[in-house]
Amino acid sequence: QVQFVESGGGLVQPGGSLRLSCAASGIPFGFYTMAWYRQAPGKQREVVARIRSSGITNYADFAKGRFTISRDNLKNTMYLQLNGLKPEDTGVYYCNAVEGDNWGHGTQVTVSS
Repeated sequence: QVQFVESGGGLVQPGGSLRLSCAASGIPFGFYTMAWYRQAPGKQREVVARIRSSGITNYADFAKGRFTISRDNLKNTMYLQLNGLKPEDTGVYYCNAVEGDNWGHGTQVTVSS
Protein backbone atom coordinates (compact mmCIF):
# COMPACT_ATOMS: atom_id res chain seq x y z
CA GLN A 1 0.00 0.00 0.00
CA VAL A 2 2.80 2.40 0.91
CA GLN A 3 4.94 2.68 -2.16
CA PHE A 4 7.86 4.73 -3.42
CA VAL A 5 8.89 4.54 -7.05
CA GLU A 6 12.23 6.05 -8.01
CA SER A 7 13.14 7.03 -11.55
CA GLY A 8 15.51 9.18 -13.56
CA GLY A 9 18.79 7.36 -13.08
CA GLY A 10 21.15 6.49 -15.87
CA LEU A 11 24.70 6.48 -17.14
CA VAL A 12 26.51 9.81 -17.24
CA GLN A 13 30.08 11.01 -17.62
CA PRO A 14 31.93 12.63 -14.72
CA GLY A 15 30.72 16.19 -14.33
CA GLY A 16 27.33 15.34 -15.77
CA SER A 17 23.86 15.82 -14.30
CA LEU A 18 20.75 13.79 -13.59
CA ARG A 19 17.36 14.58 -12.12
CA LEU A 20 15.85 11.83 -10.00
CA SER A 21 12.16 11.59 -9.16
CA CYS A 22 10.34 9.79 -6.35
CA ALA A 23 6.62 9.15 -6.66
CA ALA A 24 4.97 8.38 -3.32
CA SER A 25 1.61 6.79 -2.64
CA GLY A 26 -0.26 5.36 0.32
CA ILE A 27 0.88 8.00 2.82
CA PRO A 28 -0.07 11.57 3.65
CA PHE A 29 3.01 12.73 1.79
CA GLY A 30 2.79 16.37 2.76
CA PHE A 31 3.15 15.57 6.48
CA TYR A 32 6.39 13.62 6.26
CA THR A 33 10.03 14.47 6.30
CA MET A 34 11.47 12.71 3.27
CA ALA A 35 14.95 11.64 2.34
CA TRP A 36 17.07 10.38 -0.50
CA TYR A 37 19.48 7.56 0.22
CA ARG A 38 22.08 5.80 -1.85
CA GLN A 39 23.92 2.52 -1.72
CA ALA A 40 27.09 1.67 -3.59
CA PRO A 41 28.00 -1.96 -4.27
CA GLY A 42 29.38 -3.53 -1.11
CA LYS A 43 28.60 -0.44 0.95
CA GLN A 44 25.95 0.46 3.50
CA ARG A 45 23.04 2.63 2.52
CA GLU A 46 23.65 6.27 3.41
CA VAL A 47 21.57 9.42 3.60
CA VAL A 48 22.09 11.86 0.75
CA ALA A 49 19.65 14.62 1.69
CA ARG A 50 16.53 15.28 3.73
CA ILE A 51 13.64 17.64 3.25
CA ARG A 52 10.95 18.52 5.76
CA SER A 53 7.34 19.08 4.84
CA SER A 54 8.04 22.80 5.26
CA GLY A 55 10.84 22.64 2.71
CA ILE A 56 13.77 22.88 5.12
CA THR A 57 16.63 20.79 3.80
CA ASN A 58 19.89 19.29 4.92
CA TYR A 59 22.60 17.47 3.01
CA ALA A 60 25.36 15.01 3.54
CA ASP A 61 28.78 16.63 3.20
CA PHE A 62 29.43 14.94 -0.13
CA ALA A 63 26.19 16.37 -1.52
CA LYS A 64 26.56 19.99 -0.46
CA GLY A 65 26.94 22.36 -3.36
CA ARG A 66 26.27 19.65 -5.94
CA PHE A 67 22.87 18.10 -5.16
CA THR A 68 19.51 19.76 -4.60
CA ILE A 69 16.54 18.08 -2.94
CA SER A 70 13.03 19.39 -3.53
CA ARG A 71 9.43 18.28 -3.29
CA ASP A 72 6.04 19.00 -4.77
CA ASN A 73 3.43 18.08 -2.19
CA LEU A 74 0.58 18.58 -4.64
CA LYS A 75 2.10 15.90 -6.86
CA ASN A 76 3.27 13.62 -4.02
CA THR A 77 6.68 13.72 -5.65
CA MET A 78 10.21 14.39 -4.47
CA TYR A 79 13.22 15.22 -6.62
CA LEU A 80 16.96 15.11 -6.41
CA GLN A 81 18.98 17.19 -8.84
CA LEU A 82 22.45 15.75 -9.22
CA ASN A 83 25.11 18.06 -10.65
CA GLY A 84 28.85 17.71 -10.95
CA LEU A 85 28.61 13.95 -10.66
CA LYS A 86 31.69 11.95 -9.71
CA PRO A 87 32.43 8.25 -10.14
CA GLU A 88 32.06 7.77 -6.39
CA ASP A 89 28.43 8.89 -6.70
CA THR A 90 27.68 5.63 -8.47
CA GLY A 91 25.06 3.54 -6.72
CA VAL A 92 21.39 2.83 -6.33
CA TYR A 93 19.41 5.84 -5.14
CA TYR A 94 16.34 5.32 -2.98
CA CYS A 95 13.70 7.56 -1.49
CA ASN A 96 11.72 7.05 1.69
CA ALA A 97 10.08 8.82 4.56
CA VAL A 98 12.54 9.43 7.38
CA GLU A 99 12.31 6.47 9.78
CA GLY A 100 10.23 4.68 7.19
CA ASP A 101 10.69 1.06 6.20
CA ASN A 102 8.94 0.94 2.85
CA TRP A 103 11.75 0.65 0.35
CA GLY A 104 11.30 0.76 -3.39
CA HIS A 105 13.65 -0.73 -5.94
CA GLY A 106 15.68 2.43 -6.33
CA THR A 107 17.13 3.91 -9.48
CA GLN A 108 20.64 3.21 -10.69
CA VAL A 109 23.08 6.08 -11.12
CA THR A 110 26.31 5.23 -12.88
CA VAL A 111 29.04 7.84 -13.35
CA SER A 112 31.76 6.65 -15.66
CA SER A 113 33.85 7.79 -18.59
